[in-house]
Amino acid sequence: MQQARERGVASEQLLLSIAEQLKMPLLQIARRAELSILQDSTEGLKEMQTTADMAIRLLDNYLFGTRLALESEYQLQMEPVSISSILYDTGQQLDAMAKLYGVELRLNLGGKFGPVMAHRQGLQSALVSLGYSLIEALPSLHTNKADTKLKLELAAHRCRYGVVAGLYSEAEQLTAEALRQGRKLNGRARQPLATLTHSSGAGVFVADAILQAMDAELKVSRHHNLYGLGTILHPNMQIQLV
Repeated sequence: MQQARERGVASEQLLLSIAEQLKMPLLQIARRAELSILQDSTEGLKEMQTTADMAIRLLDNYLFGTRLALESEYQLQMEPVSISSILYDTGQQLDAMAKLYGVELRLNLGGKFGPVMAHRQGLQSALVSLGYSLIEALPSLHTNKADTKLKLELAAHRCRYGVVAGLYSEAEQLTAEALRQGRKLNGRARQPLATLTHSSGAGVFVADAILQAMDAELKVSRHHNLYGLGTILHPNMQIQLV
């Protein structure tokens, strides 16, 4: 009973974060549409489509995460998946938004990886949601004046516990303390990740909820000299033993 109440509160807090997040893209669409009408131009249609797609997919990921949490109470279907394939597909889904924000996406795999155990759609939905928040945040986090190109790496590397998959940038503001404080303030403040983004950062919390349903954890991670958010995945031992 207590767990059910806690899940209900967490879901309500996440929904508030989503609602706050969706106001900005809807406002952007409305203003862009108004400008296109005034100028009798269709130039802004692609931007409006990208913004709308981003908002819809974030909402879809929230709904999927909610269903996944319910499913995990019974039996969540985990399977061997290719992390390189998931990172590539994630990049494809983030490509249009990255271009809109002037962010260059890079795929960086530190070696060959065997299959890992995960819920494929859940993992990809979590990474895409993370990507939305980080892409949106990067323009205000970028402090390297010598190189104005914004970059976001989709990367994987080995650690002592398995394989870490995540998204990385030069933003030093991506710290464990920022994530801890954001979790505490989620649903209670308009900008729970104030040191990272001026929005509600809903994509981070959607990813957090999805990974929890998969019995995984969103963590602050380092990859080479980059800062990021990711999760630890466990290799498929059955395949490794064959």
